[in-house]
Amino acid sequence: MNRIYTAVISAALLYTGPAMASDFGGDRDMLCASQLVNECLPGTACNMVTAQDVNLPNFFHVDVTDRVITGKHDGGIEASTPIERIEQLDGKLILQGADDGNSNTPDGAGWTMVINANTGSMLLTAAGDGFAVVVSGACMVDG
Repeated sequence: MNRIYTAVISAALLYTGPAMASDFGGDRDMLCASQLVNECLPGTACNMVTAQDVNLPNFFHVDVTDRVITGKHDGGIEASTPIERIEQLDGKLILQGADDGNSNTPDGAGWTMVINANTGSMLLTAAGDGFAVVVSGACMVDG
């Protein structure tokens, strides 16, 4: 878990430019990182897990123009999910979609990602049949 924090903090320190509202308003590509991940199952408390435990890359690229989010898992396997809805509301960029996950497993889920347009802070939620995942993280302009 400490590796995730170290990587996110290092990435944030490398970006020293001012955070402009347009940086996270959806007109520029972003690199986002998962910082804290909680998995919630019915009838139990939510538990902190790693991004890998819920099949989520530590870092993912958000391309609002092409409406796709991509990332690489630890084994180097690329994954992507389409962005089906984009909304700007109250200083937040809201992205939504649905993903089948593994086509051989009934693990499909709907998801919502909310990015603060001023700070780049990010909250991602996903819910499927019998599970929910809540991810807090941060985004920075990519490129």
